[in-house]
Amino acid sequence: MLLSNLSMRFGGKILFKNVSLQFNPGNHYGLIGANGCGKSTLIKIMTGETIPETGSVIVPKQLKLGSLSQDHYLYEKYTLLDVVLMGRQELWKALEDKNKLLLSEEFGDFECEELVRLENIIEKTGGYQAESEAAELLEGLGIRANRHRHPLELLSGGYKLRVLLAQVLFGKPDILVLDEPTNHLDLDSIKWLEIYLKNFPGTIIVTSHDREFLNGICTHIADVDYGTIKIYKGNYDAYEIQKEANKDQVELTLKKQDKKKADLQEFIDRFGSKATKAKQAQSKAKLVENIEEEMESIQMAPSSRIYPKLNFVPTRNSGIKVIEAKEICKSFGEKNVLNKVSFTIERGERIAIIGPNGIGKSTLLEILTNNEVLDQGSFEWGFAAQVAYFPQNHIREMEANHSLLDWLGQFDSKATDQELRNVLGRVLFSGDTVKQPLSILSGGELARLLLAKMMLLKPNVLIFDEPTNHLDIEAIEELIKALKAYEGTILLVSHNRYFVSEIANRIFEVTNEGVNDFQGTYSEYLEKKEKDYLSAQRVLSQRYSNEQSESKQNASQHIDRKLLKSQISQAKKRLAELEKECNELEVKIAHIDSFLLKEDFYQKHTLDDQREFHEQKSHLEKQHHDALSEWEKVGMELQNYEGNA
Repeated sequence: MLLSNLSMRFGGKILFKNVSLQFNPGNHYGLIGANGCGKSTLIKIMTGETIPETGSVIVPKQLKLGSLSQDHYLYEKYTLLDVVLMGRQELWKALEDKNKLLLSEEFGDFECEELVRLENIIEKTGGYQAESEAAELLEGLGIRANRHRHPLELLSGGYKLRVLLAQVLFGKPDILVLDEPTNHLDLDSIKWLEIYLKNFPGTIIVTSHDREFLNGICTHIADVDYGTIKIYKGNYDAYEIQKEANKDQVELTLKKQDKKKADLQEFIDRFGSKATKAKQAQSKAKLVENIEEEMESIQMAPSSRIYPKLNFVPTRNSGIKVIEAKEICKSFGEKNVLNKVSFTIERGERIAIIGPNGIGKSTLLEILTNNEVLDQGSFEWGFAAQVAYFPQNHIREMEANHSLLDWLGQFDSKATDQELRNVLGRVLFSGDTVKQPLSILSGGELARLLLAKMMLLKPNVLIFDEPTNHLDIEAIEELIKALKAYEGTILLVSHNRYFVSEIANRIFEVTNEGVNDFQGTYSEYLEKKEKDYLSAQRVLSQRYSNEQSESKQNASQHIDRKLLKSQISQAKKRLAELEKECNELEVKIAHIDSFLLKEDFYQKHTLDDQREFHEQKSHLEKQHHDALSEWEKVGMELQNYEGNA
């Protein structure tokens, strides 16, 4: 993909100007920059959703570009599997046309030929493995198999986006363009996606505020800053080192040139009026002009990266015991999200609450902050606990007709306008912007405003629900610094592994059975989880070895009934598919035979045509033989499974 002389502005602000660069095959680019710098605009230009002010994006015709669709309403009535299968348009159309054809009442020569054509397309586009591939993608993204046949409209917004992500991955594009793909994923799904993208053979261009994710998948970083886009080789950590070195080099060059210019100017000022030195002074004046032109050419434009200045200082300490929860239960209809959750948190602990999406992490925070009512159990905040909450739903906290200044002022009636302005200035709101209505703020600006509120309240307990969702990397870095220096207690839910790793010293893993409480950092938790997994694998391996040495009757008692049931179900399904495939192949073979048996066939057709018919029949017969062999094999497996049931 090539960007040629690309320019774009937003209002009076230049996002980038006359940018020309190339995204090469096989490279994985992290597209980074501060909020509002133009990353999402550039993504829209690449995918054709937005037209640039000047310049163009060139994608070779033979390459397929795939991007994450945000319009899930187009697919609401389709099953999850079908939505994913639509990622390969040629395959999806062939499958639809085939289903219509098989339902037609008449089935003559034309229909047989059309069926053969469609079967060839389905085979060429991987149609016979398509459903299993689609199911694997959905499960990797945290959507269980029992939901794959449900319509998309039954899922929440975050899970709908997961299905659309699976759709674009299933399409296997040559160029993959993703805008914040991790925003609605839990930690396990992000790790799965990272591994998937790391092995993706094509070109990737991805925006993300998760530096751990960028470090895991990127071979290059495309940095949108100073009104241009510059590519650095390596992951995010390597980019940071290179950019800082480049900045230092430019500043050193400018400093040297400035010193040289000052020395020349001093000579001109001293001897410019003397006739004997006039010629030399004129020569040096020309050198000064050249230096000024050179300095202007390398002078960097103002950076789009601006950093908030965060500082959370409690008014007073809480008691030693901050909160105690006993057997908290919560259900929504028939869905039980929290089951007998119990814990005690002491002053100064930094708790990361983790677990798959939908398990109840946010619900737990909503209960602890009295925004949701529990069904059973209890919780009690300790002595002098003062809580400030950063909810995932920012808009709920805001009144659209309020100005920033008025909204913040309601949380401290004693604060002067100047004190409020000082706090707002720390989160990058200054001048007349503090009088703007909340309704015009972006997601990142609303997030920074909530951080201003938390600083103003001076609490000794901070609770965060996905605070990094709308913050750029610069703001996340400053938040991490501020929380590391904070002396109070922290509870947080986040899918940003770097953020969790830097902050947490205790992990609550929410499960369907309650909470697994791990006393340690996130990296220590992952290490223990890996050890537990390997230990479990060794136990299973030893158990299998022991079972092999016992009698068949004794071994059958240890068979995993759920696995066996699944194997029987899959075998029956595959058997039905193979029977259908064999029948369809027999129809095609019979259709060709009907041509070959016609009396005038050899008179009407050339030798090449005759050869083509025989080759086609031979190919179909081989397919039929292979399908029949597999049918016999699966049938034997099914008998064995049913014999052990």
